[in-house]
Amino acid sequence: MQRYTLVKTLFIIALSTFISGCKPKHLPAEKGGFTYSGIYFGAHFSTLYKKGIMDGCKTAKGIYTKSHWTFRNKQDYADGWFLGRNRCKKLLKIDKNGDLIL
Repeated sequence: MQRYTLVKTLFIIALSTFISGCKPKHLPAEKGGFTYSGIYFGAHFSTLYKKGIMDGCKTAKGIYTKSHWTFRNKQDYADGWFLGRNRCKKLLKIDKNGDLIL
C-alpha cells in the first residue's frame, strides 16, 4: 500500500513539473512583454526603461543613441540602455571590408 502512495506522489510531482515547464517564455506585448529588434527583453517595463533598451540597442548596432540628461537622472532609462546595448551587441554586423552594415 505504501508503494502505491509513493508511486502516486512521484507521478503527481513529475506531472506538475512537466506542466509548469510548458508555459510560454515570452509574454505578448498586450500582456506586458517587450520585444525589440527581434529580442525578447522581459515583461512590465516602464516607458523610460523601454526607451533605454531601444537607444542602447541602436548604440550596439553602431548608431550611438543616448539621452545624456535622462541617462544621468533616470535610473530606469540607464538600466534599460545598458540592457539593450548588451543584449543587442551580437546584432552588430560588419562586412568583409570592415564597414558597418545597417
